[in-house]
Amino acid sequence: MTEAEIEAYARKILSEQAFSQMLGVELVSIARGRSELRMPITNSHKQHMGFTHGGAVASLADMALAYAGGPMMGGGAVTQEFKINFLRPGIGETLIARGEVIGAGKMQAVVRADVLVLAEGAEKLCATAQGTIMKAAP
Repeated sequence: MTEAEIEAYARKILSEQAFSQMLGVELVSIARGRSELRMPITNSHKQHMGFTHGGAVASLADMALAYAGGPMMGGGAVTQEFKINFLRPGIGETLIARGEVIGAGKMQAVVRADVLVLAEGAEKLCATAQGTIMKAAP
C-alpha cells in the first residue's frame, strides 16, 4: 500500500466505527509504522473525580497501536493484546495518542503508544501502552 492508500483506508475504517465516532476520535496523521489520533475531552469522557476515564484513555491508546501496526501487514489487523500504564490524570482539553512500531513481521507487530493530555497549550504524558497487533484472518 502507498502512504496515500494507507491514509484513505485508515480514514474509511475510522468513519465506519461507531465507537470511535461516539468518542469523537480524529485521525491526525498515519504512515507505515506511525499514527497520531486526537480526542477532545468532554464531560461524557470524565469519571466521578472529574478527569478522563481510564477506559477512554485506553481506547485511544488501543487505536493508536492498531493504526500504527496495521499498515505494516497491509491492513486488516486487530489488537491481540496490550498493556497500559496510567501516569497522570487526563485533565485538559484534548488527548493525543501517538503510536510507533517497535518491530514487525508478516503476521504481527509490536507497537508502543504514548497518550498525552493537552492542557493550556502544553502536552503532558498521561499514559503509555505497548501491545501486539496481529493480521486478521481472511
